[in-house]
Amino acid sequence: MASKECFLTDEQREVLKVAAQSVDNLSSSPKGGLLSSPRGLVSPRSLSSSPKNSSFLSENHGKAPGCGKGGVAIKHVRRSHSGKYIRVKKDGGGGKGTWGKLLDTDDVNQIDRNDPNYDSAEEPYELVGSTVSDPLDDYKKAVVSIIEEYFANGAVEVAASDLAELGSSEYHPYFIKRLVSMAMDRHDKEKEMASVLLSALYADVISPGQISQGFILLLESADDLSVDIPDAVNVLALFVARAVVDDILPPAFVKKVQKTLPESSKGLQAIHVAEKSYLSAPHHAELIERKWGGSTHLTVEEVKKRIADLLREYVGSGDTLEACRCIRELGVSFFHHEVVKRALVLAMEIRTAEPLITKLLKEASEEGLISASQMTKGFSRLEESLDDLSLDIPSAKSLFSSLVPIAVSEGWLDPSYLKNSAEDGGELPARDDEKLKRYKEEVVTMIREYFMSDDIPELIHNLVELGAPELNPVFLKRLITLAMDRKNREKEMASVLLSALHIEIFSTEEIVNGFVLLLESSEDTALDILDASNELALFLARAVIDDVLAPLNLDEIASKLPPKCSGTETVRMARALVFSRHAGERLLRCWGGGSGWAVEDAKDKIIKLLEEYESGGVVGEACRCIRELGMPFFNHEVVKKALVMAMEKQNDATLVLLQECFSEGLITINQMTKGFARVKDALDDLALDIPDAKEKFARYVEHAKNRGWLLPSFDSADVDEPVVTTS
Repeated sequence: MASKECFLTDEQREVLKVAAQSVDNLSSSPKGGLLSSPRGLVSPRSLSSSPKNSSFLSENHGKAPGCGKGGVAIKHVRRSHSGKYIRVKKDGGGGKGTWGKLLDTDDVNQIDRNDPNYDSAEEPYELVGSTVSDPLDDYKKAVVSIIEEYFANGAVEVAASDLAELGSSEYHPYFIKRLVSMAMDRHDKEKEMASVLLSALYADVISPGQISQGFILLLESADDLSVDIPDAVNVLALFVARAVVDDILPPAFVKKVQKTLPESSKGLQAIHVAEKSYLSAPHHAELIERKWGGSTHLTVEEVKKRIADLLREYVGSGDTLEACRCIRELGVSFFHHEVVKRALVLAMEIRTAEPLITKLLKEASEEGLISASQMTKGFSRLEESLDDLSLDIPSAKSLFSSLVPIAVSEGWLDPSYLKNSAEDGGELPARDDEKLKRYKEEVVTMIREYFMSDDIPELIHNLVELGAPELNPVFLKRLITLAMDRKNREKEMASVLLSALHIEIFSTEEIVNGFVLLLESSEDTALDILDASNELALFLARAVIDDVLAPLNLDEIASKLPPKCSGTETVRMARALVFSRHAGERLLRCWGGGSGWAVEDAKDKIIKLLEEYESGGVVGEACRCIRELGMPFFNHEVVKKALVMAMEKQNDATLVLLQECFSEGLITINQMTKGFARVKDALDDLALDIPDAKEKFARYVEHAKNRGWLLPSFDSADVDEPVVTTS
C-alpha cells in the first residue's frame, strides 16, 4: 500500500522496471530500434542520449502521477528529437516522429502482383461506366422483328407465340402502335394482315384495355405519321373502323377518345372520318372487312396458279392427304371444278400420273371435299375444250373417253353425266339461236348505257321496243351479271332498275325465272367473280326487301334448282339476310344507297358548291368538289344548275366553271349536251321567273357551240327530242 508521501507501489515499480529494461534493449540495437518507422514511438536513442530526458526520468523516478502533497505529477509531454517543446496536433494526430491517429491512412500501400501472397481481393475497386438499357427500347426492337417475320410468312400462331414469349405485357400497347404504323406504310395485303393479327391477339395475348391504349397512342402520333404517310388520316380511320367491326374496340371508343385529342390534331380528324365515312356508311361491316381485299382475297389467276402448283407437287410426292389439305386451304369450294379440270389435263399430259390423279379425285369426292356438282362441272368444262386440247395432246378425246367410265364406276362421277353426254351426241352444247344472240347483244348495250346515264324511263322504253317479253328473265340475268362485275354504284342501280321493271313490265314469275337462271349459272359466274355467291345472295335479299319478291318466292326458286346445285346455298344465305336483325335498313343501303336518296343529296351538294363558287370561289376548288361527288353519270345536273344560276344571277361566272370542267374532261360532251337539253325542255317553266330565259339560253347555246361543248346533232336531236328530267 502506498504511503502518504505517495511513493510508487510495488506493482508500479515492477512495471517501471520492465519498461526501463525494454528501453535499454532498444538502445543497444544496432539499427536504433523502431526508428525505421516513419511514425514510430519516441526513438529510444533520443530517450537515452538526451540529457533532458535522462534528468526527467531520474528526477521523477518513483513519483506517482497525480499524487497529492509533496509529489510531483508526471506530465505527458511530447518532445521532438531536438528537445524543443511542440504543440500537439489537433484531434490527437501527433506530430513529427509519431504514429499518427488511430485511423490515419496516409500511407499508400503498394500492391505487388508478383508477390506470392498477392490477393486480387485487395485491389481497390474501380467504377466502370456502362450503358443502362431501357426495357421499353429493348421491347420495341424485339417486336419489330416479330412484325417483319409475320408480314413475310403470315403465320398468326407463330407471331402470337413469339409475342407471348417476349413477356413485358405492360408494353403491349406499343406493339399495337408499331404493328399498325408499319402496316400503314405498306400494301393492302399487310394492312389486312395487321387487322387479322390484332383480332387473333385480342383477349388471348393482349387485353382489351391494352388494345384501346394502343390505338390511343396511334391517334396521338397521327401528326407525326402524316409526315411520312400522306393518307395517314384515312388509313388510320379505316384501322379504327375495322377494329370496331372486328369487336376488338368498343363502339363507345370513338366517342370517348374525341374528348382527349386536341381539336386541330390529325388523330381527331381520323376519328371523325372513321365515324362519319366508315362506321355510318350503309352495310359498313361488309364494306370495311373487304376494303383491303379480305384475308382470303385471291384473284382467279392466283387461284389457278395455286391449283396447278399443288397438283404438280402431288404428282411428285404422291401424298393424297397433303394434296386434299391444300385444296381445302384454298377456301374456294365454288371453284373446285377447276381442280378437276386441271387434274384431268395433267393425267393426259403425264400418263404415269393417271393412277395418282384418279386416286386424288376419288379421295376428294369420298371426303366431300369436291362436291358431285363440282366434279360434273369439271368434266363438262374439259369436254368442251377437247378440240383445243387435242392440238397439244392428240389423243385427248380418247383419253377423256377412257377416264369417264372409270370415274363413274368408282363412284366419284355422277352417272347422269353419261346420259347427258349421250343426249348431246358427244357434241358441244347447242348454241343460242340468232334471235337470242341478237337480243343479248342489244340488252348489253342498253344496260351499259343505263349505267352511264341512270335513265330508267329510256331503258324501259327501249326494252319494250325490242318486243321480246318472253326473254325478260334473260335480261334480268344479264343485268345482274354485268352489275356484279362493277362497283357498288352499278349494283345499286341494278336493284333500283329491277324495282322499276317489276312495276312497269316484269311479272313476279319472270323475275323468279331470271334468278333461277342466275343461280344455275352461278358456278360459271364464279370463274370471273370469286365472290359471286355472296353478291347473288344480296341481290336476292334486296329484291325481297324492295317487294319485288315475296319471302315465299325464295322457296320457289330453291325448288326449281337442280339437285346438289351450289345455288341452293346462295338462297339459304339470302333467307338468312332477309330475316336478320335490322335487315330492311341494312339491305336498302347495302351498296350505298345509289340512285334513291343519293341523287337528292347530290343535287343539294351541287347547288351549294355552285353558290359558293358564284360568291367568289376558286375554279379549281369547285372542280375538285364536282370530282369528289363521284357521280360522273350525273354531271348533266351540274350543267343544268349552272345554266339556270347564270340566268337568275345575271352572272356568267358559272360558264367559266363549265369551260374548265370541259377542258379537264371532268364533264364529257355527252353530259354537257344532256344538261343543255334538259334546260331547253324546262324553258317554258323558267320563263315564268326569268322573262328573258329563252334569249339567254340561245346565247349560251351559241357560246357552247363555239367552244365545242355540244354534239353537232344537238339542234336536230337533243332539242326536239323530249328528255326525261328528274325533279
